[in-house]
Amino acid sequence: MANALAPSNPVIPERFANPLRQIQGVFAQPAVRRAGPMALMVSLIGASALAWSALSTPPQKMLYSGLPDADKAAVTQALSAASIDSHIDDATDAVTVNEEDYSRARLLLAGQGLPKAAPGGYAILDQLPMGVSRAVEGERLRQARETELARSIQEIDVVTEARVHLAMPESSVFVRDNAQPSASVVVKLQGGRALSEAQVQSIINLVASSVPGMKPEAVTIVDQMGGLLSKPGGMGQSGTEQRIALQRQVEEKYRQQLMQLLTPLVGAGNFTAEVQADVNMDETQATRESYDKEGALRAETGNWTGNQAPGNQAPGGIPGALSNTPPPAAALQQPQAATGANGQPVAPGQPVAGGPAPDANKQSDQFARSYDLGREVSVTRAAPGAVKRLSVAVLLREPEKGKRTAAEINQINELVRSAVGFDQSRNDQVTVISRKFAGEADESDGPAWYDNSWLPVIARNVTAIVIALLVLLLGVRPLAKALMKKKEEAEGPRPALGRPMGGDEDGAEGDARGEIAVAPPVTLDEIDASRNYDERIGKVRGFTRDNPARAALAVRDMMKATAQ
Repeated sequence: MANALAPSNPVIPERFANPLRQIQGVFAQPAVRRAGPMALMVSLIGASALAWSALSTPPQKMLYSGLPDADKAAVTQALSAASIDSHIDDATDAVTVNEEDYSRARLLLAGQGLPKAAPGGYAILDQLPMGVSRAVEGERLRQARETELARSIQEIDVVTEARVHLAMPESSVFVRDNAQPSASVVVKLQGGRALSEAQVQSIINLVASSVPGMKPEAVTIVDQMGGLLSKPGGMGQSGTEQRIALQRQVEEKYRQQLMQLLTPLVGAGNFTAEVQADVNMDETQATRESYDKEGALRAETGNWTGNQAPGNQAPGGIPGALSNTPPPAAALQQPQAATGANGQPVAPGQPVAGGPAPDANKQSDQFARSYDLGREVSVTRAAPGAVKRLSVAVLLREPEKGKRTAAEINQINELVRSAVGFDQSRNDQVTVISRKFAGEADESDGPAWYDNSWLPVIARNVTAIVIALLVLLLGVRPLAKALMKKKEEAEGPRPALGRPMGGDEDGAEGDARGEIAVAPPVTLDEIDASRNYDERIGKVRGFTRDNPARAALAVRDMMKATAQ
């Protein structure tokens, strides 16, 4: 029956019903209220000290990261000996120093050979234990080669740091499965510096020549910003890139000529020149062949058959008798030169115009003649790079006092035209003007006041001092006043001087405002003129406070009178 009448949901005790009210009750206790201002003052002082330490500490810059414990101890000891504050970040395990001490710390540690990094390069192979596998030995050899290549690349003055990754596949007995090795190079350049095209090609050739079987096309170079420095496809460039490079080369050539010409004349930094060259990028090639119309007889072959002797007499006589008979007397005949149709003589071997004269002794002839013809072959090739049009603009700095005369500007104009090879037929343009450069006043006055190195230090210190003063004035001082006021209230209210015990309405209003009224001195006549007992007691107290010596004499006289 009792269990049946019990409620299913027990009532939560009052002390756990409202946590906020409980907290308010705790803070409402007299002990907590008395200790609250002191705790708040201590917390404000701690906050000001924390702000001071955060703002007065200069910004830190990472010196080294990921150092072994031995190197870390050696670095911190060397910095402490040189009076350089250093800190070790537990989160990143890095050694940091003040930003203004960064350069000095790096030079100091470099002079002492710190940190002593782990052995790299081919020194890794000296630490190989006996009995290692072939795979481990190959990986160590690859690591040593990467380290040595990185050190070689770092010798270039533009490169600060370099890392090399080699991909060297294992050799296979099957030719079709053999892969070519490749390499990736990451370079960190100095601020404001860049690698030229020749330097990039040098790095490519260096890496490709250091690894057997590696081609220059398999080397990729990337800078610290992620920019690809090596051209796609290896060392070769596309036609468009070659044209742009050629145009830049021509413009740079003219620009260097102008700098060498104008620097001795107007001084370095007193002029600026820009050149725009319209370069002919077309490449032409022509071949021409010509032949001589009249050829020269090189060879002649043929045969002919003659007619029989007149009368067609049959041979006769005694065989062998003719050889013993002397020959008949010869008759000298003058040969006649062959003439053409116009009666002009014809050179030997040349056909006679109108046909050769008939020879009575010839019955038929057959000839084959070969003539040499003159041949001339001419090949003309025009390479790109000819300048079709040139535009030059030169801006001169106006002198501080006075202006350049028109004659002086014309002389400089003529010098510029002569330096760049001005050609009117190409519609070349050369413009020379003299103007004031922007920002000359700022440059002459030196750096601005807000660019000085001491300004951030002063700003941090002043900010920390202002925060500390604000905490003291707005936090500590009101708390101190509140504590003093509570202490006075705990000691009890102090009656107003010269005011009756009961007080009047003005006195109550003054107590409510927390003001202390200064009563005028009380005389004996005022005591005698008191209207009631309470007022007389108040007057006596005021007189005793104002005249303690006379009050003591009066008490003494009263005691003597009582004794008598």
